[in-house]
Amino acid sequence: MLKLKILALEFPPVSHLFEWPDFAFEGTPLAMNKTVLVYLFAFALTLGLFLLAGSKKGLVPRGISHVAEGGINFVEDSIVAQTMGPDGKKYVPFLTTMFFFIFFSNIFEVIPFIQFPANARMAVPIAMALMVWVIYNFLGVKNQGFFGYIKNSLFPPGVPKALYIIVTPIEFFSVFIIRPLSLAIRLWANMVAGHLLLVTFAVLSATLWDSTYVGAVAPAAMLILMTGFEILVSFLQAFIFTILTAVYMGGAIHPEH
Repeated sequence: MLKLKILALEFPPVSHLFEWPDFAFEGTPLAMNKTVLVYLFAFALTLGLFLLAGSKKGLVPRGISHVAEGGINFVEDSIVAQTMGPDGKKYVPFLTTMFFFIFFSNIFEVIPFIQFPANARMAVPIAMALMVWVIYNFLGVKNQGFFGYIKNSLFPPGVPKALYIIVTPIEFFSVFIIRPLSLAIRLWANMVAGHLLLVTFAVLSATLWDSTYVGAVAPAAMLILMTGFEILVSFLQAFIFTILTAVYMGGAIHPEH
């Protein structure tokens, strides 16, 4: 007689995927959980990468120096040169640091025993977005003057004056409100979605493996594919956040005429 085993899929509550209990300094402002630990690792990796690369002396970069120099060249050529022009070279260190910090914070999603992208929590993405908001508005006022910056932001050239009644409110919300929100939400939402997908296929693979080995092949294959895809997403989200930051800074430095 054929016996069918009913699968009991038990997915963890969504809150368990993003809420982590404090494991050190509980009940104090210095309390640490898994998210804080990932950010500390990302900070240490970013700092260590360039400190170690800077300590290596040689005409031809090798090893970690090659990685650091390649990252700097990538940011300078593919981001700064395309969005800010020659005036943006002095911002390459800032944008390179931002790129690597976000990438390292994301890539822990696929690191065994950690498997959590810190940017799946909103606090730091919104903090970085607000920092970008302060920087590009400061650059706009510095390079254009306060009233010039407000004028160029709210009254873009080339628009018929009769349309300013519609365009100006849109530009106000776009430049001063929507930009930081979109920066933060884009990064946060993509990392949340990727984390949920990986957890879903991992739970499905484990459950089917306990019931029927053959049935676990498909979800396990999808888990491997999604892991590779999330590595790409980790890079792309760091790139998108950084290049949009450069675009906003470049627009503040070089207003449209």
